[in-house]
Amino acid sequence: MADARSSRLAALVDAMQHAHLDALLVTSLPNVRYLTGFGGTSALLLVTHRGDVVLITDFRYQTQAAEQVGDRARVVIEAQSLWTGLWQQLAALAYVEVVGFESAHVLHRDFQRLLDAGARWTWRPTADLVERLREHKDADEVARIREAGVVAVTALERTLAEVRPGLTELAVAGILERALREAGSEGFPFETIVASGPRAALPHARAAARELQRGDFLLIDFGAIVEGYCADVTRTVVLGRADERQREVYDVVRAANALASAQVRVGQTGRDADALARDYIDGRGYGDAFGHSLGHGIGLEVHEAPRLARSAEAILPPDSVVTIEPGIYLPGWGGVRIEDDVHLAPTGPEVLTHFTRELLELS
Repeated sequence: MADARSSRLAALVDAMQHAHLDALLVTSLPNVRYLTGFGGTSALLLVTHRGDVVLITDFRYQTQAAEQVGDRARVVIEAQSLWTGLWQQLAALAYVEVVGFESAHVLHRDFQRLLDAGARWTWRPTADLVERLREHKDADEVARIREAGVVAVTALERTLAEVRPGLTELAVAGILERALREAGSEGFPFETIVASGPRAALPHARAAARELQRGDFLLIDFGAIVEGYCADVTRTVVLGRADERQREVYDVVRAANALASAQVRVGQTGRDADALARDYIDGRGYGDAFGHSLGHGIGLEVHEAPRLARSAEAILPPDSVVTIEPGIYLPGWGGVRIEDDVHLAPTGPEVLTHFTRELLELS
């Protein structure tokens, strides 16, 4: 971890120098964790082009910050406001004049704080300086995502063994979330999606009080977290025997997932990757029923760069980890989505979430 943080900070300093910044104020907590290892919920991080790194947090995290950060940053425990601590630290760095801030992560009230700080510093908005570094996962990061995938799959196996007609979607979500905790997940990276019957046509349905019925599709989209890193998995099953139309739709989505998972490559654009599954689904007559993008990056956040979408022209970088999640949604009837996490290794794509893509019919 120490070596990774050192190289990450060095890469950030290089990016800051190219952007002509004397310092960068990091307010995104995932970015703070990526650079320092600190996993608390209250922090400001200041990184200067000379390599000074200052983490400002509060008393609640005094012990945690010391343990997690070590010597990778000077930890300041602020008794009042983190912003008061920031002004004090900046004032002590006479060589800092131009300070970048993360424009995507600064609330308006905090931006006003920057303006109110006066003419002592020039504040310059930046975008994705740290996020671009995070797209490239090192071996430890990939291992954590893989482990989160194991936790997710273990929980899914235990949950499906308990699913039966008459349970509500909310009850299924509860069984799954308990199984995730028991399997080792630190939390839930997003609200668990459980959708049955016609509600499976809602790509981001919230679990509801609807009771599962025999013959339903049951779509489950959920995540796990291990040491801060996320996995994101979706599977769709049938309660009882699948009918011909269910098998047809399912087989199209399954084949699209398998095709894209095997053929996505470093160097493709996000648009090209999206087309791997989209063209296949469109060729089977269901193109209008696949309305969302194919996938997204995953790591310290469940949604991060790069994007795999029709509008994404950026190149997929080496050692990124992305989701592959094609779906078909037919209003009033139901829907199917199958999602896996895939590491874009130099030797080719590596699927990190190992759960059957075959259609499961739950008795």
